[in-house]
Amino acid sequence: MMHNRLGFRAWVAGLAVAGAMAGATVPASAGSESGDFLVRALVTGVLPDTSAGPITTTLGPPVIPGDSYEVSDEVIPALTLTYFLNKNLALELFCCFAKHDIDGQAPGLAGADVGDTWIFPPAVTLQYHFDQVGGFKPYVGAGFQYIHFFDESSNDLGGSMDIDDGFGFTLQAGVDVSLGGGWYLNADVKKTWLDADWTITNSAVGTARGSFDLDPLIISAGLGYRFNLSDIFGSRAPAEPLK
Repeated sequence: MMHNRLGFRAWVAGLAVAGAMAGATVPASAGSESGDFLVRALVTGVLPDTSAGPITTTLGPPVIPGDSYEVSDEVIPALTLTYFLNKNLALELFCCFAKHDIDGQAPGLAGADVGDTWIFPPAVTLQYHFDQVGGFKPYVGAGFQYIHFFDESSNDLGGSMDIDDGFGFTLQAGVDVSLGGGWYLNADVKKTWLDADWTITNSAVGTARGSFDLDPLIISAGLGYRFNLSDIFGSRAPAEPLK
């Protein structure tokens, strides 16, 4: 129940940020469905598909079986910035911050709070946007995601935890639904294939090392606003529709 309440609040917060951001930054008359820039505020579910390798230790048990821990699902606010190179091709930057728990599973760490970590996971994709049909504008994309882990804690295992940054390949599909005046509703799905190594050092096990395939499914929905950058920063010549 608590998770559902937090998810609902995140949806409301994300939509409120979208309205405030667009309203404060872009002139009311600037919205354009052929603009070269699109900003979206989203509510995003980050759903890791965790596959863990064995844990090796130097002082405790020599090997703890793999798949004995998993990374939690989280619902977070997120932001995308999309620049249109032409009518159909665009570059998108996706970013957010999230905190994930690492929970113990049977047989080796059942019930243990292995640790937690903050992540900064920007993703860059090259997209192809199909021509709009009946207000719907679908797109597909491919690119890369980099995940920086920071402020790691080892919790029940004690000592200190360090998780190496990860880099992986990303596929994407989504759709923008026109509301008029440059406003869009958006739904988006990304899948990234990524692995990372981690180390815990404490007096009980010495140095413990492991790895996991994080492979997150990233599902987003929210509100976007499309406009021409020249309407914000000025231009010597009138903006031309993208071709």
